[in-house]
Amino acid sequence: MPLPRRLWAGPLCLLFLVLTTTSAPAGSAPSRDAVLPLLVDGRGVATAALLVREESGGTRFAATGPGIARGDHFRAGSITKSFIATVVLQLAAEGRLSLSDTVEQHLPGLVRGAGHDGRALTLRSLLTHTSGLYDFARITGGTVPVAPVQAVRLALTHPPADRGRFSYSNTNYVLLGMVVEQVTGRTYAAEAERRVIAPLGLSGTSFPGNRTSLPSPHGLAYAADNSDVTALDPRVAGAAGELVTTLADLDRFYAALLGGELLPPRMLREMLDTRTAHGAYGMGLFPLKLPCGITVWGHNGRIAGSYVRSAATPDGRRVLTFRVNTTAIADPGLEPALLAAEFCPRTVDNVRPARGAPASPHPFE
Repeated sequence: MPLPRRLWAGPLCLLFLVLTTTSAPAGSAPSRDAVLPLLVDGRGVATAALLVREESGGTRFAATGPGIARGDHFRAGSITKSFIATVVLQLAAEGRLSLSDTVEQHLPGLVRGAGHDGRALTLRSLLTHTSGLYDFARITGGTVPVAPVQAVRLALTHPPADRGRFSYSNTNYVLLGMVVEQVTGRTYAAEAERRVIAPLGLSGTSFPGNRTSLPSPHGLAYAADNSDVTALDPRVAGAAGELVTTLADLDRFYAALLGGELLPPRMLREMLDTRTAHGAYGMGLFPLKLPCGITVWGHNGRIAGSYVRSAATPDGRRVLTFRVNTTAIADPGLEPALLAAEFCPRTVDNVRPARGAPASPHPFE
């Protein structure tokens, strides 16, 4: 759901306090570098970093401490959904599936029980989180490795939300991963590698499967209590959130996606169409309207030991990705403030997410 306006007041006041203690000219807006340290609790071990891909093709990097580096690999949580949605939409563009196909057509008999019926659910409803399927991660807490079929069966032990209403559920994207495998005969990881990762040269991006360690180089990842959770079984998330990547790779991916390199224009328009989810979500992306009138597109991701957010202009010419090496940022209200500092450098007032945009407590968003 959108952050209540009153929750932004504290972080925004804090940003102006930061300005008064720096050398910024009077009347200027807070810089990204001023906001970045506020994302983590200075009393703990967590650090933060961001990388901006400029319209000119250049990049800018900032970090709050030595425990986090530009080239580090990290877990991206639900940013995985942008990759899965891209693969599904490519398959739709090739005529190998249709967004109006039912889940039953591709996974017969799987979605049945507790008021759920795969014959009434379309792939579009999965992509837009309007299927009503219960989120299996609410049951596992994002800590229990499960096979895709197990994840779906856990979700089916709970009745659905209202079909057609936006209700964020990791179960939707687990099912989409299964559909990709059924249609192509290859895993969603193999298809994403073949269709997205390799063509874009995303050398730091991978779907680790059941590999619990991160590729080198990497730093440490911390839970909220500062315990080390760097080692993690990615099967806690699967197609909903297992991706491992880097800051530069995410900037490159969203620049390519929104710049039209991965999808034909018709499918990119489908991806950015939020009408099905009543303005809250497209397909693997969601919008955030900034005070300068610009709407940025992207996704966030949360998994044990990592919180990540990518946002880009609609043409993909400028992309910002930030991450913290712990499960959540210090104050959720700082996220829209940071994006405003980058994309609307003259103001931080009146930042508002698109109606219903996810700011969820889900284990991997």
